[in-house]
Amino acid sequence: MLDAIRDFFEKHVGTSPKPGTDRRSIEVATAALLVEVVRMDGDIEPAEREAVLHAVHASFGLSGTEADELMRLAEQEARQAADLYQFTSLLNRHFSAEQKERVIEQLWRVAFADAELSAWEQHLVRKVADLLYVPHSAYIAAKLRARAAAGLKPGVADA
Repeated sequence: MLDAIRDFFEKHVGTSPKPGTDRRSIEVATAALLVEVVRMDGDIEPAEREAVLHAVHASFGLSGTEADELMRLAEQEARQAADLYQFTSLLNRHFSAEQKERVIEQLWRVAFADAELSAWEQHLVRKVADLLYVPHSAYIAAKLRARAAAGLKPGVADA
């Protein structure tokens, strides 16, 4: 797996990532969390996949091809991961509180992309927010912003 990530960065960026500190390692970790939301309800909708591609493209300034490749690597990484800690610990070391809140909002945007929020998706976003030490008020604010961006009205389950 590390060889595939190293090959991706050598091909698209021209350098190999430095383990644990490279910006691209952080991008893979973030993308893997987004992919986990897509996989959570067992039904991968095209709208959810498109939301992940949009998030990695917009957040990291990648071309369409680079975003597709990052998504493929993130999917592999998510399938092989034993838990979420390997991703969240990297983000905790390198992201500010504001950046972590943006990750939570991106997770919500992916969860709302198919206009349905499963209990599994909600549980995952809550768990990631806890692992990133995002305050509950910021978690709810991110959820409401993502819901509004998706054109959905607030519901009873917004806590």
